[in-house]
Amino acid sequence: MRTYDDPCGIARALDHVGERWALLIVRELLLGPKRFTDLRAGLPGASQNVLSQRLRELEESGICRRRKLPPPAASQVYELTDRGYELEPVVLALARWGSRAPLRSAKPLSVDALMYALKSTFDPEAAGDFAGRVELRLGEQSFLAAVSGGRLTLRRAEPGAIPADVVLRTDADTLRALVFTGARLDSGMVEGDRQMAGRFVKLFPRPAI
Repeated sequence: MRTYDDPCGIARALDHVGERWALLIVRELLLGPKRFTDLRAGLPGASQNVLSQRLRELEESGICRRRKLPPPAASQVYELTDRGYELEPVVLALARWGSRAPLRSAKPLSVDALMYALKSTFDPEAAGDFAGRVELRLGEQSFLAAVSGGRLTLRRAEPGAIPADVVLRTDADTLRALVFTGARLDSGMVEGDRQMAGRFVKLFPRPAI
């Protein structure tokens, strides 16, 4: 493993997660385990070889591990260890810091990156007394967003498995446009409390650059 050979805690941390793509792999795993193919879909700019190497390094550092799912799935997934999940505040802080930089990429956000964009831009003051559970159904992926007491929690969920006040059916690009550019919320996207859906998409103001 390459090292900065510096006793500073920052340098020691970067010895483990400072290589290109490492923290973005962590981002892709924070909301739950993923197969290698799912990681490649979320990180299309990383070659297969680079992604494999970074995963190996993260495993060696005790940040992620491989696990075989029980039948009938029986596929291998990567998941964060407890030490890996400790990086979530770091990832969120970087997301908030980076969101104030000029946006120069026209590429789409991965679904998990979009979820962390929501978490990092959520405005407790805009939420006020808002309380509700919104299922974000993005194609085959589904997430439960719960807002209460000026706080947002987000987690991956099986579609329809957890009761929600409203289901918002869309895709990642459209949801990004709804929350960050004020695109119109089509009634066909909403199942349940439409007023709640309309208010929910306004809880994520883009930070000033």
